Amino acid sequence: MPPEDAEVIGSFLRDNEFLVFSPSAYNAVGLGTTQRYNQTLVYNHKRHGVFKLGNRQFDFRVKPRFPKRLTPEFLFVDLLNNLEQLAEDRDQVLRQARSKVSLFDPVKLKRAFTSFGSVAARKRAKEWLLA
Repeated sequence: MPPEDAEVIGSFLRDNEFLVFSPSAYNAVGLGTTQRYNQTLVYNHKRHGVFKLGNRQFDFRVKPRFPKRLTPEFLFVDLLNNLEQLAEDRDQVLRQARSKVSLFDPVKLKRAFTSFGSVAARKRAKEWLLA
């Protein structure tokens, strides 16, 4: 059996401070995104770039902060952070996001925007959460 992704990535980075996921996880947030991505993102504090480890390719991105595991609130914020890079209709996703913002735990969502949101995402959140 090939080693688990986390084991390979941990050996490559020589630490366990990373978050591995596919942009396809954004589909679970319920904003109408349906694209399937053949990409694996690795948020970490050390490496940036696309690396082939074993038979798999990983897109390493240096981020100052990220959670230890995926949460719906983090995925919501990260989707907004990466909206320009997705193969989705940007305006439609923004309309859906605005209409669904009330379905999330407001305390967790505000914390996610504060901790992980880009300036643009935090600005949108401020408008949406005050509306």
